Amino acid sequence: MLEVMKRLAPVSTSTLAQTLQMTVEAARQQINKLVEQELVQGETQVPQGAGRPRQLWTLTTAGQRYFPDAHAQLTVQLIGSIRKLFGESGMDKLIAERELEARTRYTSACTAKNLQQRLEQLAKIRTLEGYMAHVQADGKDWLLVEDHCPICTAAESCRGFCRSEQALFREVLGGLAIVQRGEYLLEGGQRCVYRIQPIEKAS
Repeated sequence: MLEVMKRLAPVSTSTLAQTLQMTVEAARQQINKLVEQELVQGETQVPQGAGRPRQLWTLTTAGQRYFPDAHAQLTVQLIGSIRKLFGESGMDKLIAERELEARTRYTSACTAKNLQQRLEQLAKIRTLEGYMAHVQADGKDWLLVEDHCPICTAAESCRGFCRSEQALFREVLGGLAIVQRGEYLLEGGQRCVYRIQPIEKAS
């Protein structure tokens, strides 16, 4: 249930029940247990038109910890040590080196000429790295959705990791699209979402 909430939040009880193939009452009982453990929290959504308010569920900070953050404590300690020993210029060099290594992996894995296929290749390699990524259409645009961030604690200590990834996506997609960040986990979002706007080639 936590994994479904991670992917769909904010999500209603009925949607959780349908996704997990259980009754609404059974889902409600499981949710109550998670609320008691302070792993999930509810928020009331009031419809714009007619209709009754409904409860939507999201993970709390404690609930988010059930998903792996790659060696979080050690990573934060190392970031602090690098800043102390080498300053921000040292951090910039570290991020640049990480970006260079990722660029090599991504460009070799994302070779499709079609934008959608290249995005799906990118989502696949990001999922293998723990980002729970997928691609979905949104009008003429595409959304690259990452339901989890395995380096979230490190990114909280150094936002440069996030800026580096956005720049990397632009490069991997070449001249096929513009990449813009939408929902952002570190700014209160439930996930990270990148809007991919195709660039129309002049005929």
